[in-house]
Amino acid sequence: MDGGGGAAATAATKWRTDASRAFQYYLDRSTPHATGRWLGTLAVAAIYALRVYLVQGFYVVTYGLGIYLLNLLIGFLSPMVDPELDPSAAVDGPALPTRGSDEFKPFIRRLPEFKFWYAITKAFVIAFLMTFFSVFDVPVFWPILLCYWIVLFVLTMKRQIVHMIKYKYVPFSIGKQKYGGKKSGASSSSSKD
Repeated sequence: MDGGGGAAATAATKWRTDASRAFQYYLDRSTPHATGRWLGTLAVAAIYALRVYLVQGFYVVTYGLGIYLLNLLIGFLSPMVDPELDPSAAVDGPALPTRGSDEFKPFIRRLPEFKFWYAITKAFVIAFLMTFFSVFDVPVFWPILLCYWIVLFVLTMKRQIVHMIKYKYVPFSIGKQKYGGKKSGASSSSSKD
């Protein structure tokens, strides 16, 4: 009789391993397709928002989701090595240049874009699943939660922007100079004439 239970456990373990491997395969294949990934996440977020709107509840779940997303955003906008928190670590690893004469070092995020996307998508899916259990539908006056979240967002972003200005970094590649390649030799010789 124990042989049947052992075979079922082995089959369940094999199925879980195969499912995990297939999930990781498709996750790895989605890595270079950032626009498609984010569009999918926007679709999941829209479905969640529609669900909350139609049910007229689960505001505490939405508030918790908002706080979690704000925490992820701070990790996404922060450098891997923060000179304000640990100045000694700046010597060992990649750090932000603090003076104009410092060598250029690229901005390395504490939370990479792929992990940021994955965590946001997973959070929306979990929050969506929570809307099917009435235990999470705590009655609350939602405008207070919304006001409190907006205050938290403004204060947190203000602190982050002040940090960016103080240490002179921009966490986005929009507007940064890019290498344009070598200029042709003919244009440089004609400019000497």
